[in-house]
Amino acid sequence: MKLCVIPARGGSKRIPRKNIKDFCGKPMIGYSIEAALQSECFEHVIVSTDDQEIAEVAQSFGATVPFMRPEELANDYAGTIPVIKHAIEWFEQQDQPPGLVCCLYATAPFVQAHTIQQAYAQLEQSQADYCFSVTSFGFPIQRAIKLTQDKRVEMFSPENFNTRSQDLEEAYHDAGQFYWGKAEAFKQQKPLFSKDASPYVLPRYLVQDIDTLEDWKRAELMYQVLTQSGELT
Repeated sequence: MKLCVIPARGGSKRIPRKNIKDFCGKPMIGYSIEAALQSECFEHVIVSTDDQEIAEVAQSFGATVPFMRPEELANDYAGTIPVIKHAIEWFEQQDQPPGLVCCLYATAPFVQAHTIQQAYAQLEQSQADYCFSVTSFGFPIQRAIKLTQDKRVEMFSPENFNTRSQDLEEAYHDAGQFYWGKAEAFKQQKPLFSKDASPYVLPRYLVQDIDTLEDWKRAELMYQVLTQSGELT
């Protein structure tokens, strides 16, 4: 059985009620639910939440909320993998053990059904424990600088000052959209960033972290342009 888990707690601090805040005419979580359902990859698409209003919005978009997330997994310090582990174990108790699980973030309006499908195929072909979305940094991280307390700058890696950008190794980061994985890997809480994971590479223009109101505005503008251009369907 393939299970999609969308974590969506109610206690967002930087953007209050972020998971159900209106994003281009729809509650943010609605985009993730619709993509999961349209992918037709899953027997169950569920939302793991501690919040009744989020649960009701999720159900209105076609997800199920078979349980309310316990308080100890809904605080500011709870990690994603323990939340997924809890969902897996709940289904096991119902005699419906998942074999594969996809953790899909509630704040991923650029995620698309065909991407979920392709990442699933990549997980199967690679025989890795995980397959998750990544994208490349837009600037060489080896030439990054930091601001000092006395309002000066320092390089993180000064040895690369004279190295041409094209000669530096390209670096990638988590795109924050989805994490396919074997249920057993999630249960064992294996680390995602390891040789046991296969990266699904997304173009940078389909990736946007949404942690601040500035991020939110940028994401809405990007979404409008991408929709008009046909990149998002």
